[in-house]
Amino acid sequence: MDYAVIMSGGMGTRFWPRSRNSMPKQFLRTVGEKTMIQGTVDRISKCINHENICIVTNRNYIKTITKQLPGIKNENIFIEPYNRETATCIGLAAIKLLSRDPDALMIVLPSDHVIQNTREFRKAIEAAIKIARRDDVLVTFGVVPTRPETAYGYIETGGLIEVNNTIPAYKVKRFTEKPNKTVAQMFLDKGTFLWNSGMFVWKAQTLLDEMEKYLPDLYLSLMTMKESIGKPNEEKIIENEYKKVDGISIDFGVMEKSLKITVLKTNMDWDDIGNWNALEKYYLKDDDNNIVNALCSSIDTKNCIIFGNERLIATIGVNNLLVVDAGDTVLICDRERDQDIKEMVKQLQMMRGFDKFI
Repeated sequence: MDYAVIMSGGMGTRFWPRSRNSMPKQFLRTVGEKTMIQGTVDRISKCINHENICIVTNRNYIKTITKQLPGIKNENIFIEPYNRETATCIGLAAIKLLSRDPDALMIVLPSDHVIQNTREFRKAIEAAIKIARRDDVLVTFGVVPTRPETAYGYIETGGLIEVNNTIPAYKVKRFTEKPNKTVAQMFLDKGTFLWNSGMFVWKAQTLLDEMEKYLPDLYLSLMTMKESIGKPNEEKIIENEYKKVDGISIDFGVMEKSLKITVLKTNMDWDDIGNWNALEKYYLKDDDNNIVNALCSSIDTKNCIIFGNERLIATIGVNNLLVVDAGDTVLICDRERDQDIKEMVKQLQMMRGFDKFI
């Protein structure tokens, strides 16, 4: 059977100070009327049975998830005791699903993406399911880049395998890290590079077989956890094994090493809304090229992004700033340095008594 696995344990650090430990960006109404995780569930509900949608998260977000997603069954909420990156998160979901269905196929999705072309998304999901079941491969979704983006990783395509329902499937030549502007432009010009969307389809058993090859320590921990599923000590065993695990992403741990990778080339108008500047696409600008979602009065203010709550934000003679008022915290940042917001959060984590602001 086909299952969706939605990863929803991250903080969304680059969206601080709106995105916080207590309410990360996947639970916020950032674009549109629904929260990002609600939008994700709505999209995948058009592709598989709603009762087969699973969420992987941590204990802190259970109440928020049950409130925002009342249709998700309790047994489909998989709890991670600690954050150990995506390989562990996805591995936990794989053993949970295999314990109930030995033929489980996983559609792995982040909870905080925006996809405008839902028809293309559905076609890509259908093609990926067909290929993953038939060929026993790990299918990833590449997105045709529309700009020289430095915030995303890239996938270079190899030879064409087939075209399935207008969706081309390719071998993978290589995965690359986030490039600088010059390299990103080169990728765009070359035409063989795709954005790495972080979405995947595979049989749960196929994934575990690849983890056994490339992440043997994690695989052994997952097998220990699997043995405990349904037993009184399940929660304790999972917690103990998580303590032993070194966190690693699924890309580093498996995708960049495996010889069983297929990438789909899609035009689904995808965006992971990874930083504040990504909102440019979704909000109207005023005559001075500002995005303003706040009670605001400005003089000679240009090219700014301004978000607020109830307090008035007044700006004079500023250009290219990001200003975010989150009530107890105000961020003022050069828009060219919004990637450094993550470093600011790390700095605050090191400062005594500042936990409440993170």
